[in-house]
Amino acid sequence: MCLAVVALDSHRRYALVVAANRDEFHARPTAPAAWWNDGLLAGRDLEAGGTWLGVTRAGRFALLTNVREPHRTNRSAPSRGTLVPGVLRDAVPVPEALANARAGGARHNGFNLLAGDVRAAAWTSNRGDGVVSLPPGVHGLSNALLDAPWPKVVRAEAAVAAWLDAGQDDPEPLFAALSDRRTAADAELPSTGVPLEWERLLSAPFIVSEGYGTRSSTVVTIDRGGRVRFVERSFGPDGRPCGEVEHRFDVHG
Repeated sequence: MCLAVVALDSHRRYALVVAANRDEFHARPTAPAAWWNDGLLAGRDLEAGGTWLGVTRAGRFALLTNVREPHRTNRSAPSRGTLVPGVLRDAVPVPEALANARAGGARHNGFNLLAGDVRAAAWTSNRGDGVVSLPPGVHGLSNALLDAPWPKVVRAEAAVAAWLDAGQDDPEPLFAALSDRRTAADAELPSTGVPLEWERLLSAPFIVSEGYGTRSSTVVTIDRGGRVRFVERSFGPDGRPCGEVEHRFDVHG
C-alpha cells in the first residue's frame, strides 16, 4: 500500500471509510481480495504470503505502507506484509496489537501500520515513536509518517474531505480521487533518496508505468449499522482496469 486515506466518524452514514491504492511491481504475483481460511478478507501477495490491507468479520481493519528510504533497505529483511494479518488476528485491543507488531519491528524495513474499527483507530511505525490514537476526522498516509504533507496525501485527503462535506453515500467519487494521475511540481516533491524522475512518477496518487505502478484501488466502508462493503479494482501496467471484486457482510462478534 502506498496511499491510504481513512475517515473516522466523519460521515452521516459511514462510521469508517478507507480509500487506498496499492503500488507494486507488476511482475509480483498477487491474488485479488478474498476470504482467507481463518476469516480475513484481504488480497494476497503470492510471493511472500502477506497482504497490505484487510478486514475481519468483527470489523477490524488494518493496512500497511512502506516507508520510502532506499539507502536504508535491507534486502534480507522479512516481508512487511505479514504485519497486517498479525494485527488482524491478534485478540487484544487495536493499540496493543499495534504495539505488539511494533515490538518486533526492528527486523523489518520501514513501515507504517494503521488499524482500527468503527469505534477507534491508531497508527504506529518502526520509524516513529509508540502508538498514536487517531481522533475523528480524515487522516492520510503514504510512504512517510502519518499525515506527512506529501502532495499525493494532501490531494487525496482534500478529495475525501470534499466527498464527506457533500454528504454523498455513493463511494464512486473516492475511486475517482484514487485514480488521479497528476504528478506534483518539482518544488513540491519530497526528497527521499530516489532519483528525481522517480520522485516525479511516485508523486501521483495513481501511478502508471510499465514495470511499477498502481496495482489496485480499494474502498472499504462500514456504516453505522455494521454493514461492510469492500470493493477492490485491479489495474494493468497501462493503468486500465483488469478486474474487480466486491464483498459485503455484516459485522459480528
